[in-house]
Amino acid sequence: MVNRKTKPIIDPTRRDFLRTSFSGIGWIMAGTTLSRCASEGDGSVTMSNIANLGPLQDPDENGVRLPVGFTSRIVARSGMPVGSSDSVWHNAPDGGAVFTTEDGGYIYVSNSETAAQLGGGVGAIHFGSNGDILDAYRLLEGTNLNCAGGHTPWGTWLSCEETPQGRVHECDPLGISEAVVRPAMGVFEHEAVAIDDDNQTAYMTEDVPDGRFYRFVYENPADLSAGRLEVAEVTGAGAEGAVEWREVPDPSAESTETRFQVPSSTAFNGGEGIWYQRGVVYFSTKGDNRIWAYETETSMLTIIYDAATSSTPILTGVDNLTMSPAGDLLVAEDGGDMQIVAISADGAIVPILQVTGQDLSEITGPAFDPSLGRLYFSSQRGADGLDILGRSGITYEVSGPFFI
Repeated sequence: MVNRKTKPIIDPTRRDFLRTSFSGIGWIMAGTTLSRCASEGDGSVTMSNIANLGPLQDPDENGVRLPVGFTSRIVARSGMPVGSSDSVWHNAPDGGAVFTTEDGGYIYVSNSETAAQLGGGVGAIHFGSNGDILDAYRLLEGTNLNCAGGHTPWGTWLSCEETPQGRVHECDPLGISEAVVRPAMGVFEHEAVAIDDDNQTAYMTEDVPDGRFYRFVYENPADLSAGRLEVAEVTGAGAEGAVEWREVPDPSAESTETRFQVPSSTAFNGGEGIWYQRGVVYFSTKGDNRIWAYETETSMLTIIYDAATSSTPILTGVDNLTMSPAGDLLVAEDGGDMQIVAISADGAIVPILQVTGQDLSEITGPAFDPSLGRLYFSSQRGADGLDILGRSGITYEVSGPFFI
C-alpha cells in the first residue's frame, strides 16, 4: 500500500502578498509525494531556502550544470531497459511524481507523451531507500499523448491525455490494480491536475492557446468517478480578479468542445503545470510565460510571474511545476534555457540546474524523493530534439543538499 497524505490546514494568503513573495506558505507533509521534512517542535520548517544553493557550475559528465556539492546520474533512457529489469523505458517522458512505499523505498512514475501505438501511457521505477533501482514496469498502455497529470492524496497517479479526446486515467503506482478512466473529469486536451482534498476538488489545465482553467468537484471522498465539471470565468477588466465557476453542460464534449460550452469562460494561453498547496492553486501558461496563483477561499486569481514584465525574466517556456518544503515554486522549462528555475519564498528567481546540449528538448516531470536529497526529472527528447517521438528521452536524478 502507498502511504496516505496528512491533510494540510488551509492557510489562505492575501492577493497583494502573492504578488510579491511566497513567504510563509509552508510545507505540506505528503506521504504520496515530496514527503518528510525536518521541523521544529512547533512544526515550522527549519531548512534553508533552495534559492541559496549558489551559482551553476560547468556541465558535468552528463551535461548537467549544478551548484557546488551536487551530482547527477542518468537513471533511464528511452528505448533501453531500466537498471537490471527487462522493462524498456518509454519514449517522450513527461509529467512525473514520487510515491513512498512500505518497504522504505519509493516509486517515480512518468508519463509518455507519444501515440498509443508508439508506447503512450505511464512507466514507473521502483527505488530502494538508498536510491538503488529495484525494478521498473508499466502502469498504463494504449493511451495517447500522456502529457502531465498529478498525484492524489490517496496515493494514485492521474495521467492526462493531451488530445481533443483526452481523458484522465487514474493509475496505481504499484502496478497492482488496473488503471481506471475518469470520464466525469471531462474530455479535452488535458495537461495537468492538482487535488484540493479538503474541498473535494480537482483543478485542471488545458494546453491549447485558448484553453480553460477547470475544476472538478467530486461527490465522494477519494472517488473521482462522479462529480461536477466547472470552468473558470475571471470577472473584471483585467487578466486578474475574482473567479466565478460555471458548470460545463456536457463534459463528454460529444457535440461541442468543452472549452466552448460556456461562452463567458476565460481563455488561458497554453495551460501547463499545476500544483496545490495550503489553499492556493499555482499553474503556468506557456503561451504568455506566466505563473498564476488562485486562492481557493477568496476565489481570487493573481499573476505572480510574467516574463514580459519581470525585472529578472530568466524563466521562459514555463511548464511542469512542483513546490519545495521551504515554499519555493520549481518551474521546468519547455525550451527556454533548459533549466529548472525556482521562484523562491523571498521573491528571488534563480536557476537550480540546467541541461546543456539539448536546446530543442524540454525539461519535464520534476519530483523529489522522500529524503528530499534527490530530484528526478527528464529531458523529453534528449540531444536529438528534432525527434518529436521522444525516442532519445533521458530521465535524470540529481543528488545533493537541497535543504538543510
